[in-house]
Amino acid sequence: MSLHVVCLCAQWCGTCREYAPLFDALPAQRPAVRTQWMDLEDVEDVLGDVDITTFPMLLIVDTRQGLCFAGPVTPQAATLLRLCDAAAAGGLRVSAEESAQWAPLLAQLRLDPGA
Repeated sequence: MSLHVVCLCAQWCGTCREYAPLFDALPAQRPAVRTQWMDLEDVEDVLGDVDITTFPMLLIVDTRQGLCFAGPVTPQAATLLRLCDAAAAGGLRVSAEESAQWAPLLAQLRLDPGA
């Protein structure tokens, strides 16, 4: 199973800038994980009613099962690793309603949001 982890942040956000090196190191620690850094301002027109109130915001997509996680996280490497491990083990799933909210962004990224 491989995961695609998208971090939605903002260039102006100091926390995001501090989190970037931790996020960028993820594929070296979890080789089955692909990462993508997205500036919120570049995709806000696709987000529709999705309300992002804090950063960093992660989306974790299991390439076979669909969207596993969508939410803000504490900007710590251990949190990122635990979320990825839980998603890889099948321990994270979002509701169909929540998955549908993210479908336009995931489609733009060419990721299948799943059911």
